[in-house]
Amino acid sequence: MPQMAPISWLSLFIIFTISFILFSILNYYSYLPSSPKSTNLKKIVMNSMNWKW
Repeated sequence: MPQMAPISWLSLFIIFTISFILFSILNYYSYLPSSPKSTNLKKIVMNSMNWKW
């Protein structure tokens, strides 16, 4: 059984690296976080803490 030439190993490495990078980019940009609604922001009440020393 003949051994693989180094150029074949290099081409396989490049192909798998490019496919891994593309897979990672597609997974990163496929996630869409839900944006906060304006109604949720109005529910937050800021309680000021006035310390009486």
